[in-house]
Amino acid sequence: MRSAGIARKLYKFSTWAVTVVLSACGTTPPKAATTTAINSVSVDLACKRSSNCVNSLGTGGLAPLVYSGTPAQALVALQATLATFPEATITHSEPLALEVIFTTRMGFKDLVHFKIDPQQPRIDFRSRSLFGWYDWGKNRSRMQEISMRFLQQKQPAAPPPA
Repeated sequence: MRSAGIARKLYKFSTWAVTVVLSACGTTPPKAATTTAINSVSVDLACKRSSNCVNSLGTGGLAPLVYSGTPAQALVALQATLATFPEATITHSEPLALEVIFTTRMGFKDLVHFKIDPQQPRIDFRSRSLFGWYDWGKNRSRMQEISMRFLQQKQPAAPPPA
C-alpha cells in the first residue's frame, strides 16, 4: 500500500517535471535585454504564438492604455505605473516606446513592449514569455493589472479641441 502512494507521488512529480522541461522546447534563447534596441516605428507588437503572448491589437480582448495630455506625459505616467511593480525593469526607453522585463519569483522572464501612439491617445503593448510555449495566463493577468494601475494614475486633462 505504501509503495503505491509513493509511486503515485513520483508519477505526479515526473509528469510535472516533464511538462516544465517540454514547455521550453522549441524556444530560441532570448537576446540579452540590455542589447535589444527598440525602434518605436518598427517594433512589431503582433503575437506569433497566443499561448505565451498577449497584446492590445487584434482579438486578444485587451484594450490599449488610453492617456490624456501629451505623449511625454503618457510616458511619465507609464513609468510611474511600472514603478509600482518591483519585478519590472525598464531595459530601454525612447520618447514613444518602452521595453520592460518582468521577472517572476520563479525566475521566468517576460518581455513587454509599449508603444505610444502620438496621433491617438493610446499606448499599445505586447507582453510575451521569454521561456516556454505557455505562460499559464501570467501575461494577461499582469497586463490587466498594469491597465488598472495606469488608469489610477493622475493624468492631465486632455487639451480642448482646436
